[in-house]
Amino acid sequence: MGGIIQSNEILLLLVVLLLILGPTKLPALARGLGQAMREFKKAAQGLYEEEITRPPSKTSTSMSSTIQGLGDDLLEIAEKLGIETKGKTKEQIKQEIILRLSKQ
Repeated sequence: MGGIIQSNEILLLLVVLLLILGPTKLPALARGLGQAMREFKKAAQGLYEEEITRPPSKTSTSMSSTIQGLGDDLLEIAEKLGIETKGKTKEQIKQEIILRLSKQ
């Protein structure tokens, strides 16, 4: 019973649709539904192929260079938050800043 439509329920649904829409409109409805599904699949496949053929994005490298350029700003932020920076790596300082800001 868990929400699975059985064959007799599908048949009943088709009969109700036939009675409501009539024999002339039902094929047009099915054709439109088929075209919509085909367009959706084509668009999904196009996005998938585009993702595969696209070269790696440069955002990760530009982001890391931006973070590296933030070394002085990182120390300044840590000092303002009262975080001890001596003997810690930039990554450790960033993690402490994130923790401190998430608590506020």
